[in-house]
Amino acid sequence: MDGLLTRHGAGERLDRHRHAGAYAALVLEGGYIEAGDRGRFAVKAGQVVLHGPYESHQDAFFARGARVLNLPVHCEGRSLARAADPDAIVRLAERDLRAACELLRTSLIEEAADLDDWPDRLGRCLIADPDVDLGEWAARHGLAPQSLSRGFRKAFGVTPKRFRADQRTLGALRALPGWRGTGAALAVELGFADQAHMTRSVGALTGRCPSQLRVKQVQEPRRHLR
Repeated sequence: MDGLLTRHGAGERLDRHRHAGAYAALVLEGGYIEAGDRGRFAVKAGQVVLHGPYESHQDAFFARGARVLNLPVHCEGRSLARAADPDAIVRLAERDLRAACELLRTSLIEEAADLDDWPDRLGRCLIADPDVDLGEWAARHGLAPQSLSRGFRKAFGVTPKRFRADQRTLGALRALPGWRGTGAALAVELGFADQAHMTRSVGALTGRCPSQLRVKQVQEPRRHLR
């Protein structure tokens, strides 16, 4: 189980990075702030951050650092949760990884994010609708465009334009396995300029073309994309 456990020092920071496989990060000790494609969360011991395939995030660890158990679990539609019995999951993972993943998946208690600064609100808007007009959003909230870009990047490690583009591409990845129409129709549905634009975006994110991803994705072990 050693490869599933990660330890992070006091004040450690991880720059924004991407994982190919879906996984759940169960915090056993300490905590950190994670800012990723599902939002920004202050995560504490006993809580779980859920990640889908090809999602990215950055992490800033608290003064105590953190010890985290990473399990290949995919829970679509959830972002932050609490594990009902973290110790039971750790013990089970030592003998049966598959059973530990299932126990975690079926015993999650959903929790709401407690961070609500304007970058968090903008992030949630872009997750819900990548077509949000950034200029209009900035004006409505009394922010100059430069302040919007700078403040969001400080919180999330990426500009709002890049975040929006990634949300659109991640939407394509989620839709592809069950999509029965043409690639051109899906591109229009998701707000891409055209099918070629969608193909380039998906390829840049995953290294694979959309046709290869139409087969339902199989969970992969957690790993960094270089």
